[in-house]
Amino acid sequence: MGLFKKRDYIRITPSPDSNEETMQQKPFVPDGSWEKCPSCHKALHKKELGTERTCHHCGYGFRIGAKQRLSLIVDEDSFEVWDTDIAFKNPINYPDYEKKISIAKENTGLDEAVLTGKAKIGGFDVVIGVMDSRFIMGSMSSVVGEKITRAFEKARFLNLPVIMFTASGGARMQEGIMSLMQMAKISGAVKRHSEAGLLYIPVLTDPTLGGVTASFAMQGDIILAEPQTVIGFAGRRVIEQTIRQKLPDDFQKAEFLLEKGFIDKIVPRTELRETLTLLLSIHQGRE
Repeated sequence: MGLFKKRDYIRITPSPDSNEETMQQKPFVPDGSWEKCPSCHKALHKKELGTERTCHHCGYGFRIGAKQRLSLIVDEDSFEVWDTDIAFKNPINYPDYEKKISIAKENTGLDEAVLTGKAKIGGFDVVIGVMDSRFIMGSMSSVVGEKITRAFEKARFLNLPVIMFTASGGARMQEGIMSLMQMAKISGAVKRHSEAGLLYIPVLTDPTLGGVTASFAMQGDIILAEPQTVIGFAGRRVIEQTIRQKLPDDFQKAEFLLEKGFIDKIVPRTELRETLTLLLSIHQGRE
């Protein structure tokens, strides 16, 4: 019965320079070398993500901060930051809200969950806003609403297009109804900007949810999104419990919304700068 005979393992002879201590050491893998893609759930080495931090399996763009986003999109040294001095308020006296804001400021280096200003993309002047999900999940506060409203108003005064990168969990519960009022406030500014014949391009990044989706994220002339981005109003579980039906697996993904006509194009992060430059050149009638 030689067929079932156990075969010998290959023997590895240590090198003459190896000592007993070296041979007893276990293989060492540094902590934090690998990350799991939230979309396709495959393991990725950090070096594979590159500066754009994208999954090469499914194209998902990992969440990045506002300043890192700007470094990938705008022309070098062209960004001029606006409105970093808007006073913080606690409109409903929510307990420990001031402490929460202070921690978020310290962790992100931002004054609020959105960074706004003027910049150049491919040589074209634009007003740009970038939401940062690291700052209390990019939630929409009174200050966020004021900064975005001012960005649209200044863009109208300067006769410039607006590029807005959205990343938010929705309204900020610590400000109650004051947070929800920002939806109407920003929408009014978007309307006036549109009536002036100016271009507005929202770029939806993961995640774009709640009141942001219900207002300025969906009011653009051309709506772009990154691959595998979660986009919606209420959460998946809330909807399933309400309608008592099982939703499709790709429900609230950018690809699903593109198929249904809610967005115009899905653009990989590595191609966003080139795509925005092309759209700006078309809008201004330049090659």
